[in-house]
Parts: sequence; structure tokens; C-alpha cells
Amino acid sequence: MVMDHGIINDKGKINSTLKGELYTSPTIFKLEKEHIISKSWILVGFAYEVAKPGQYITTRVEDENILIIRGKDSVLRAFLNVCRHRGAKLCSASSGKTGAIRCPYHSWSYSLDGSLIGVPNTSHCREELVHNENYALDSVHLEVWHGMIWINLSENPLSIEESLDTQILERFGELNTFSRYQIQNLEVAHRKDYEVEANWKLIVENFQECYHCSSIHPELTAALPEFRSGVGTQNSIGTGAKFDDTLEAFSINGKGSRPMLKGLLPEDDRTYFGMTILPLVFINLTPDHVIIHRIIPISAEKSKVICEWLFDPEEMAKPEFDPRDAVELFHRVNLQDFEACEWCQENMGSQAYKEGGILVPIEQHVSHFYNYVLEAIGMKMKVE
Repeated sequence: MVMDHGIINDKGKINSTLKGELYTSPTIFKLEKEHIISKSWILVGFAYEVAKPGQYITTRVEDENILIIRGKDSVLRAFLNVCRHRGAKLCSASSGKTGAIRCPYHSWSYSLDGSLIGVPNTSHCREELVHNENYALDSVHLEVWHGMIWINLSENPLSIEESLDTQILERFGELNTFSRYQIQNLEVAHRKDYEVEANWKLIVENFQECYHCSSIHPELTAALPEFRSGVGTQNSIGTGAKFDDTLEAFSINGKGSRPMLKGLLPEDDRTYFGMTILPLVFINLTPDHVIIHRIIPISAEKSKVICEWLFDPEEMAKPEFDPRDAVELFHRVNLQDFEACEWCQENMGSQAYKEGGILVPIEQHVSHFYNYVLEAIGMKMKVE
């Protein structure tokens, strides 16, 4: 499918936003699900959640129920959470531990590696079914990247390195800075779910630019004063934002109560890094914790965002540990951002936005995201 979009000026530079219909059209949303979400690496959890054999978590990506489970051989695998007999969901709990995967409907059972091992009351055909690869659970591509579990529903996905490491290189110019935060050794101390009445692309665009920061983020700009200029750090390779001189930590009260994460260097102190991992993840690095956002597109005009605050488990084990000071700062930022996205979504169907809006110069880097989306769904950009 090739469509004209007409958002490049006569100098070949994008200076307008996407047209309003791209944020409201069920047809466009269907294309995005098929060509972006279903073909990308999607963050679904953390390896420590399924560290022991038999531990599992479940999730849903697009129209598929997914089961992620640690095998007896300690290998982490992902399967479609669908019984091969009559299609029943195998595991309904969000997490758990089991010695075998048993269908609640007719008691077909599968080993932790997905092979069919039990078919009750079928003596006449049992041998034809059991251990037959054709009746094993359907596997899903899974990779663990920096302790995070990512799955990909496509048949032949890009490698995790080609897809995700490339984005880290684009952000930092090297891989070492990101690796120093050792996300694989952190755990979630707090989680908040947000229902956002806005298209997923509006949420990504908002996170990528800071032109709005001085208008709606008083707490964030107090912590990171350079954000008042409207210029963020995502479009600057290797650049982080320094804390205000009066602050000790990235928290609502600015007081430092936790040491820096293990592995960080002195130059990482009092510095915030934000980055987008396309298509649906934001990662925020601070000296004593990491904040990760996961967007789940629900419809053309509705999204869910999961925000998780990760800390060193040794700090979390201390009796005095309390993450609320850190949580409150970005929770307020989230509420402000998501309300702004909803302001926009309400008018995406307006005649005033039929041809889209305008990108000012300090927002121009957002055009790379537009190109990413348009190219993926087969819309042709036209020079006017």
C-alpha cells in the first residue's frame, strides 16, 4: 500500500507533523499493528521475574496471548499461550510456577519446552499425538537484552543487536554508557499503569521533544534547568541533562538517600539520560534508579502506558528503603504528558488539523520518527 503524504518542503526538509487522520484512522492503526508492532521487538518483562525453572509470566501482544516460561534446562522460552487441541488459554494468571503446562479445558499437558506430553483418554491415537512436533506449542522469538525480556512475533526478525543496540549507538555514540547502568541487575520497586485517551504516536512524539517542558513540567524543569530552553537531550548524541545545583537526586524533594548504581562512573553523577527505543519503549537513566515506560497501543485513539521504577535490590532490601520520592517526580511528569497528549488527540479529527501541524526548528528531530512510521506502513512522502 503506497499513499502520498505531502509533508516535505521544496528543500527536502520535513517541517510539518503527520496529518490528523494518522492519529484517528482504524485503517492506519491496523497497518501499524501489522507492519510495526507485529514486526518489532516488544518489551514484556524482566528476566529476574522468571529466574527459576517453571516460573512463568503471561502477556498479550497484539491479538496474541503469550506465555514466557523458564525450562527445566534453564532456557527461557516464549510460546503462544494457546492449547493445540481446542485453542483454550493455557495459563490465565499473570505469573506463577509450574512443573508442566496443563490446559484447564481438556487436560492436555505440555513440557516446559513446549512439547506435548499428555493427552488423556486417547489411547487409540495417543502415540500419534504425544511428542509429535506438529502438536507442540507454537514458539515465539525471545531475547533477553540487558535483563529485559523482548519478544518478536515476526517469522524472521532483525537480531536484537541490530534492532536495539543500533538505537543505543544512535543515542550515545557507543554502548558502554548504557551498559554501566546494569539494568540486568535491577528490579522493579514500583509500577503504575496509565490509561491514555490518545494515539500511541502522540505519546512517542511528546517524549521525544522538550519544547513543551517549560509550559507543563514545573517539577521536571526545576530538576533539570536546561530543559526550560525547550531543547532536550534525545537529539544530541551522548548528551545528558545535569541536575539543578541545589539537588542531590532525581526525586521530588531532591534529597539523596541512595548511593549511585553499581558500575557508574563519577561523571554519571547528577546526570539524567532519556531515550526512545522504537517503537514503544522509553528508558530514563538516573544515578540511583532507572525508569522504563512501555506503551501498549489499544486502538487508534487509546493507549496504555506501563511505567516501572527499577532500583538495586540490595537497596530495596534495606528497612528504610522508600522509592516514593523518586516515583512522585516522574509520576507527575507522566500525568502532565498524558494530559497534553489527550488535548491533542481530541482535535486530531478537526478540519484545522486535516493537513497536520507545524514542527518548529527545535522539534525537527521528531521528523525521524515520522519517517520511521511512514516507511513502515508504506506511505510515500512527497516533495512539494
